[in-house]
Amino acid sequence: MIGRVDFYFDYISGYAYFAWLRIQEICDRRGVELGVHPVLFAGLLDRWGQLGPAEIPPKRAWAYKDAFRHAKLHGIELSCPKYHPFNPLLALRLSLREVAGAEQRRVVSTLFRAGWGQGIDLGSPDELAGALDREGLDSRALIERASAPEAKEALRRDTERAVGRGVFGVPTTFVGDELFWGSDRMDYVELALDGRDPLDEARVREALARPRAADRRKVRPTGDG
Repeated sequence: MIGRVDFYFDYISGYAYFAWLRIQEICDRRGVELGVHPVLFAGLLDRWGQLGPAEIPPKRAWAYKDAFRHAKLHGIELSCPKYHPFNPLLALRLSLREVAGAEQRRVVSTLFRAGWGQGIDLGSPDELAGALDREGLDSRALIERASAPEAKEALRRDTERAVGRGVFGVPTTFVGDELFWGSDRMDYVELALDGRDPLDEARVREALARPRAADRRKVRPTGDG
């Protein structure tokens, strides 16, 4: 039986908020250890040569619509952050195990709820501090640790490690070594935890071995249509 799940996220993603709500419930219900890994989504995008959803105007509009539909259907409180995109670095560093310690999950839940449930500016040190203080967390001590060079290095290192595991987007969940991307893959996560993953690895290997017949030029969209 698999006894650990690893969850990779950046607060920049509303889908990571949805996934966080689900993955906690799944792991707590099953008694499975949950590894919590803040990573810099922009670093993943740079590494794999991708654009983020907010950089593609039609996709940005679609994502907001999709998120509000999902929240309405599932009874989730959703009020988007005051600014988006925003600089998530301090929020991510606050969420490191090295910074938050035993309060890591509480810090992550607090910041997700404050940003995506209540609409604060997740890029503002003052608003982050206020959210932490309201939950009885010591914002001054947390921000001091999160601002240290060691925290900055830890986030950089953890983002590089995520790339090394093949993480290309957020949220990403690992069951063992199997990667599941997106908030809408939690049913697959549960199947994997049950040992009932329907994936036929032989068919995947056969498909990946097929040769490429065409490649597109790498062009950065202008958004001009």
